[in-house]
Amino acid sequence: MIQNILVPTDFSSQAESALKVAAQLAKKNNAKIYLLHILEMPVHLVDLMSSGSSAPAPEAVFFMKQTHKKFEEVLESSYLEGLDVIETVSFEDVLNGIMDSCKKNNVDMIVMGSHGSSGFEELFIGSNAEKVVRTSEKPVLVIKEDCNIFEVKDFVYATNFDDEDKPSLVAAHQFAKLLEAKLHLVWINTANSFKTTSETEEKMNLMISDLPIDNYSLNIYNDINVEKGILNFAKSVNAGLIGISTHGRKGLSHFINGSLGEDVVNHAKRPVLTFKI
Repeated sequence: MIQNILVPTDFSSQAESALKVAAQLAKKNNAKIYLLHILEMPVHLVDLMSSGSSAPAPEAVFFMKQTHKKFEEVLESSYLEGLDVIETVSFEDVLNGIMDSCKKNNVDMIVMGSHGSSGFEELFIGSNAEKVVRTSEKPVLVIKEDCNIFEVKDFVYATNFDDEDKPSLVAAHQFAKLLEAKLHLVWINTANSFKTTSETEEKMNLMISDLPIDNYSLNIYNDINVEKGILNFAKSVNAGLIGISTHGRKGLSHFINGSLGEDVVNHAKRPVLTFKI
């Protein structure tokens, strides 16, 4: 059950796309949305704010008023009507601000925006979003611009079919049910980690034999590397969503490329949902 959704925003069009999707998820789950803005200010103003000074500097007051004004404009959006949207501001860096907000508000999922193949920009410039995907203990749903998550009919989840991935697979199945989508479980076969069809099918069936899942398919897809395999398989079934698990800094256990999760998030044209193992 999703009760609390965190949406980091820089008030860009990409962030608005993420908020629109979060709104639809919130309506389906009667959930709250915590709309978080990372307020970047000069260090001396941040120190002054954190010191509890009774008379904050005029510059800090200006920044806060400007941010609140933007929040008020966003909250007037028709797609947020009837929803409990809570305004939050952090003076920390992006990663710490998001992680601390997750803990403070008992967040179940992070929903954030991306440019897709161009990588993350604006609020999520550089490696910030990759750090969120890699670090977050909660699922991270990365939305591409102008995406409607409830049009998802096919959800591709890439897995190595190891026991440690069972909780994430079950979570992915629950999300698929929420979307009323079919779950396509896929093993990407590459030259570096080649397995025969019989080996892979045996591992697949053994792993899912005791899992409470339905409305799914089992698939083996051959490609030159795992990332391309995931993206190409998702394209082949016209998937509306890609799911993948991460080990934090280690990446998926049997994959050599430790940045696989971040690479898929950056390069996919489709929304991506990541789970921490």
